[in-house]
Amino acid sequence: MLPPLLHTRSATAEFISVIVVPVAFGALTGLALGWSESLYLVLLVLGVLGGIGAGLEHDAPLDGFYRGLLAGLLFTTGILVAHGLADVEPEAHLPDPETLLFVINGFLGAAFGAFGARLRVRRELSP
Repeated sequence: MLPPLLHTRSATAEFISVIVVPVAFGALTGLALGWSESLYLVLLVLGVLGGIGAGLEHDAPLDGFYRGLLAGLLFTTGILVAHGLADVEPEAHLPDPETLLFVINGFLGAAFGAFGARLRVRRELSP
């Protein structure tokens, strides 16, 4: 069962799904960065699954790519802002400078979003 396409949802639901969820999940992940490396890594893996799932809400890989790119950038914003406000040492290794996370997570988010949309297209085309 595929999720409904993003464009079929209300503007409020779209806003929550596209903006609020990645920022909030990034903030939780940023806080976890100061608590436990293992928890941080588990949340990163869940973020990958979320990126693929978000891509499934699109019927064109390019749309999934853009959705994933935006989600990766918002997710990273949440991580760095929450971790910065917590003002604790990270329990996991971060790139130097930490802002490289924008490049890494933006690229990966775009790839996972496109992959999710591609999965949807393949599923819809298969008998």
